[in-house]
Amino acid sequence: MIWDWEQGWDEEGQGRGNPSDASPDEGVVKDLPLIDEKAVEQLTEGLLSHYLPDLQRSKSALQELTQNQVVLLETLEQEISKFKECNSIPEIDALFSEAKHYHNKLVNIRNEMMMLHEKTTKLKKRALKLQQKKQKEELEREQQREKELEREKQLTAKPAKRT
Repeated sequence: MIWDWEQGWDEEGQGRGNPSDASPDEGVVKDLPLIDEKAVEQLTEGLLSHYLPDLQRSKSALQELTQNQVVLLETLEQEISKFKECNSIPEIDALFSEAKHYHNKLVNIRNEMMMLHEKTTKLKKRALKLQQKKQKEELEREQQREKELEREKQLTAKPAKRT
């Protein structure tokens, strides 16, 4: 059997009338069984309660994504305008090469300062050792002089005591 929008089913399985002549909704209402409005409402609420939280989360995620995209676009536009403000690339290249040159100078100065620090540390140690050696030698000379003076005193003739 074939369904005909205007006239329903044909006994021979043939549609009656021209289906393009009638609207698709015509005849549907009278052919549908009665539906309980409360059931429709409950089904609608159930469907909404099932899908609404996910849809709301998706909506908020999409809004956040849209806001982030707007911020990103604004930032990108600012960066593009900064690059447009630069008049020429050779000036930037010159600045980079100059910065590299001064960086190399700083590295060399730092290395030289480290080398000088090591040398001064070694010289201070050497000076301290020399000073200690000199003090020791002076002490030894002083002790030697005292010994010599004591020896001379002992060798000096002593007047004999009269008794």
